[in-house]
Amino acid sequence: MKKSVLFFCFFVVLLNFSCAQNPENKVSTPDQVPFDAELFVDDLQIPWGFTFLPDGSMLITEKNGDLVHFFNGKKTKIANAPKIYQRGQGGLLDIELHPDYEKNGWIYLSYASPDGDSKGGNTAIMRAKLDGNKLVQNEVLYKAVPNTTKGQHFGSRIVFDKNGYLFFSIGERGERDINPQDITRDGGKIYRLNDDGSVPKDNPFVGKNGAKTAIYSYGHRNPQGLAVHPSTGEIWDNEHGPRGGDEINIVKKGANYGWPVVTYGINYSGTPITDNTKMDGMEQPIHYWVPSIAPSGMVFITTDKYKGWKGSVLVGSLAFQYLERLELNENNVTGREKLMDGVGRVRSIEEGPDGLIYVGVEGKGIYKLNPKK
Repeated sequence: MKKSVLFFCFFVVLLNFSCAQNPENKVSTPDQVPFDAELFVDDLQIPWGFTFLPDGSMLITEKNGDLVHFFNGKKTKIANAPKIYQRGQGGLLDIELHPDYEKNGWIYLSYASPDGDSKGGNTAIMRAKLDGNKLVQNEVLYKAVPNTTKGQHFGSRIVFDKNGYLFFSIGERGERDINPQDITRDGGKIYRLNDDGSVPKDNPFVGKNGAKTAIYSYGHRNPQGLAVHPSTGEIWDNEHGPRGGDEINIVKKGANYGWPVVTYGINYSGTPITDNTKMDGMEQPIHYWVPSIAPSGMVFITTDKYKGWKGSVLVGSLAFQYLERLELNENNVTGREKLMDGVGRVRSIEEGPDGLIYVGVEGKGIYKLNPKK
């Protein structure tokens, strides 16, 4: 047997052993759950993101470019949404309201944008205001370069931290050996801006020669979940690994998360990427999945409406088509639960202003989890 094949076999065994030795990597299916799932918004194809307006209505992004307003059971398409580059994972992506939305009316969107000189597209962030059934005052705050015709790893999640900074993710766009470890290039990064799109003066790479100064952390693969920890205020992300090695990370200023120098995954073909899972100067995930679940939406549970859930985190699984609940002890994952098994590809999750959990599922719509009495 060739050395390369022997090495691969050993690597797979090592990964499986690692998985088997970590109790948090074993997912359980509870006999009873504290909710009944109701299809609240039907007939949606890929509800990449959604958010709630002060009147309780919802704004929903469909990857095909539609921005949908849902109110009193009726869906209305919002005009003047951004022009998108639709290919693979690219399209109209996440949506978030400004923390002071009721005063300033700003809505933030991420999307795959075709703007630029070269063919294809890359992730962009814009803000706009809602005037009736139309977006107005559209402003592009950030556009990653260069464009590429590749259809993968746009990242795209948006979140505001407790200090009002805008964080967003951009995946490495399928250029793992070029983008994620290079702070002079976009891709494989999490970024931080002021709400108007300007770069905070204390961003970690301000003043660095050639650096993209909006970068906050680097060495990421494809972060499709961002959430603010309700107690610490830290930004947590989940990101797609290759085959195995999906991660949850706590985003730190200027930190390097290692991709592709270190990883707990292997190539989709089954060949190894590296034999390094740790390296000095590179952050370790607080949790990783082997096998990969393909995580997407992510939210911390702050409500008391579901018995025993407060303080845990929910993550959607695209690959295995379920909702996962992770029990936490501070920054340690102590248990995993599989919920809504087989419901479909869970793309987006939010805790609504009513304290209920809402789950966006591809090909279905948005489910409301009604607590059992």
